[in-house]
Amino acid sequence: MDCIKNDWLTDNAIAFWEEWLEHEELKTYSKAQIVLLRPSMSFMLMTTKHPSTIKDALPQFDKTTHIFLPINDSTNPAISEGGSHWSLLLVSLLDGVAFHYDSLDHSNRREAQTVTSKLQSLLGMQLRFKEMDSCPQQANGSDCGVYVCLIMRHLLLKRLLQADSRARVPMTLSSREINPSYGRKEMLKIIESLRREGEKRRS
Repeated sequence: MDCIKNDWLTDNAIAFWEEWLEHEELKTYSKAQIVLLRPSMSFMLMTTKHPSTIKDALPQFDKTTHIFLPINDSTNPAISEGGSHWSLLLVSLLDGVAFHYDSLDHSNRREAQTVTSKLQSLLGMQLRFKEMDSCPQQANGSDCGVYVCLIMRHLLLKRLLQADSRARVPMTLSSREINPSYGRKEMLKIIESLRREGEKRRS
C-alpha cells in the first residue's frame, strides 16, 4: 500500500477502499442494494467482447439499485496494474443513467462509455450516459485514484444511503471540494488501525 502515500493508486488500493466501505458502512444498511464493483471486474467488463461470458464472475444485479465502477484507461489485459488514469462510473439502475465522474476533464470518457455499453448488454436495459461536469478536478497527475475513492464515499454515504432506497437522488458535486492529501492520510490511518487490530487478535 506504499502507493497510497504519494503515488498513483493501484487496483488493490481502490479494491481495499471498496472492501472497507462495505464492511464499515454498507453493512449497517441491510436494505441497501448497492454494489461496489472491484476495479478488476470493471476492467474485465470493459475489455470483454461478449459481456454474457463473464456474467457468472460478476455479482447478481437483479435487485441492485446502484453500481459503483472504478474506470481505468488501460487497454491491455495482459499488463497488471496498467493504465494511467482512474475515474468513477456510478450507474443508477433506478433511473437508467450512468453518471461519470472524471477528475481530469473527460479523459476517461471513451472507457466509461464502453463500460456503460457493455453493462447495457449484460443487464438488457438502456442506460443514458451522463458526464458530470461538476466533478472536482485534480491538480496533478497522480491523485485520480484518491478522487475516485473520496467521491465514491461521498456519493455512497451522503447521497444514496441518506435517501429512500427507491428515490431519485441528486448526483451533482457542485461546490464539493476534494482534499487528496487528507484523503491519503485518512486511508493510511485506516490501514494502520486495521493492522493494529489484527495484531491484537493474534496476540
